[in-house]
Amino acid sequence: VQLQASGGGLVQAGDSLRLSCEDSGRTYSTATMGWFRQAPGKERDFVAAITWRGGRTYADSVKGRFTISRVNSHMMIYLQMNSLKPEDTAVYYCAQRPYGLGIPMNPNPTDFDSWGQGTQVTVSS
Repeated sequence: VQLQASGGGLVQAGDSLRLSCEDSGRTYSTATMGWFRQAPGKERDFVAAITWRGGRTYADSVKGRFTISRVNSHMMIYLQMNSLKPEDTAVYYCAQRPYGLGIPMNPNPTDFDSWGQGTQVTVSS
């Protein structure tokens, strides 16, 4: 597994960004994937997760604004972020669960065992 996240940047409140994550070590995957974020001085928090069949779960703070998606044949996952707020500022990480596992009830970082390097998202007010 070689996860590589990209697409971060500096935007204004209300703008949109799309993050991408590629598993360059595979051409196809059925693993559950997720996005987490970590603001300075804070813990890494769950953002969204998606199963290989397309089942999705979101943190309450991003519901209705963020959309997670994936293309299994290219081993890509995406996070479309709309109506961004300053409190969305963080380093965003993509992550993979062990194969065969779905989305847990309350996802946390210990549920995922492979991580990308992170991409910075900064939202100015």
